[in-house]
Amino acid sequence: MGKKVTSTDIAKAAGVSQSTVSMVLNKKHNVSFSRETIDRVEAAAKELGYSAPKRKTRKGARKEKLLVVFCSNLTNPYYVMLLQGIELRAKEQGFGLFVCNTQRDLKMEERYLKMMWQLRPLGIIYTCNPSHCFMGLVKELAEKIPVAVVNNQNEKLDVDAVELDNSKLGSIMAEHLLELGHRRVAYIAPPLTARQKQRSKRVEGFLKVYEKAGLKDNVIIKAAREEIDRDVAHIDSEYKIGYDLTWELLREERDITAIVGLNDMIAFGILDALHEAKLRVPADMSVMGCDNTLFTRMHKVDLTTIEHFVIFKGRDACDIIMKKIASHNNPYSEIEPVSTYHVEYEPKLIVRGTTGYARPSGRRVKRNKN
Repeated sequence: MGKKVTSTDIAKAAGVSQSTVSMVLNKKHNVSFSRETIDRVEAAAKELGYSAPKRKTRKGARKEKLLVVFCSNLTNPYYVMLLQGIELRAKEQGFGLFVCNTQRDLKMEERYLKMMWQLRPLGIIYTCNPSHCFMGLVKELAEKIPVAVVNNQNEKLDVDAVELDNSKLGSIMAEHLLELGHRRVAYIAPPLTARQKQRSKRVEGFLKVYEKAGLKDNVIIKAAREEIDRDVAHIDSEYKIGYDLTWELLREERDITAIVGLNDMIAFGILDALHEAKLRVPADMSVMGCDNTLFTRMHKVDLTTIEHFVIFKGRDACDIIMKKIASHNNPYSEIEPVSTYHVEYEPKLIVRGTTGYARPSGRRVKRNKN
């Protein structure tokens, strides 16, 4: 029986270092080598009859099947619902989850993305659009690791996506309020920055419906300052946006009959501010949210909102990853198929107790200020 070929033997034959041989043969993708170097090492290994040593593992031990999920804010029930959908499906397939909460911090997002080369999960799911400055890095990762994004349909992404037409959500909200006779309304939103285009799309969809009715100038857009996204959000940041900006509207004595929150958390803040101001909902002011999160259906809240099947989206994002893994493990005719999946759900209006017909024109409401 001949002498066993080692990585040192291959290094001498290929004219490279032993560490280079080790990294090339072990497919260390976080280190770049020229195509010539890789070919030389692989040719030398083949010529010398090298066979990779089997790794010693404890009896019964196995590598954990891991998925990574990127979230921007775990204080909003919307993201918790997405995670629930992902985890339910991942658990069925024997996968564990590693959650990266970026808190909308660019440095934190970049740090987590760079960790992926060492962590080497079997799949990555973004529960929101990746920051534009990191799209190149996300696409690079997607070439090696299946990536799925729960994103705004209007964004151009060359990765698999469970899509949401945010402009459609906004238009459904506007149509509901117009049907109830609300001609002067306010829309409260987080910062409408370039980083968060999905927010702007929701507002744009709302405005287009009022514009079509000749009432665009009757819509007041109240957006929070950009610092709220830049400085790490507090636990109640979105609730506080709704609460504080509602009080701003009331102090300005705007003769509005309805206030819309970009999401349910903002709507909860709106409701509390109106309650403190002794305004009746919906008799004095109608309120709407969006996402149909758990708390909206509670008796004391009873919030009118938009259902867009958040848990199902988490489940489908996980399904996309599973399909990609399966196609990688079972290539067709020795060629791995290239496919892009896009899934979309039709949003539905959920009418509850916080919206009603607009109060008669000219009847002002009394505002009790603290």
